Amino acid sequence: MSVDVAQVRPARPKDADALAAAYEEAWRGAYQGIIPHLDLERMIARRGAVWWERVLRRRASLLVLDFGGQVAGYVTFGRCRIGRGPYRGEIFELYLCPTYQGLGLGTKLFDGARQKLREWRLHGLLVWALADNEAACDFYIRLGGRPIAEGAESFSGTTLRKIAFVWR
Repeated sequence: MSVDVAQVRPARPKDADALAAAYEEAWRGAYQGIIPHLDLERMIARRGAVWWERVLRRRASLLVLDFGGQVAGYVTFGRCRIGRGPYRGEIFELYLCPTYQGLGLGTKLFDGARQKLREWRLHGLLVWALADNEAACDFYIRLGGRPIAEGAESFSGTTLRKIAFVWR
């Protein structure tokens, strides 16, 4: 009998504190040294437990990676924000706490969101990643993502390149 200690499940209201902690840990791991320090600290401070409680009350499209009862990461997704085109679905955020990276768990989150998007008939997928976040870009390329466009995000006068990855 196989027991999988990692499962992807819909987020629940009681996950707010754990989501705030996972967000902080994942964002520090992903963006320290990329996003200017004060901007990163402000972004983290804005997304505490109260912010996540509001998101969960709105029933956002949010899955968590539950690893032995701990929230180890999350993914948010929905209709693609760039309008019409071949890419109807979008993953807005996919973050995993650094401790859980490199074990195939990010792929579980990605697959969970992709399955939900298919159920909603939102075929074709788009994901944006900061170009300087090499781990994220490599992750999406390993999953078969194809870079098709570039954009920019600005933080306190610093402009960072972002890349759109797509799957048919």
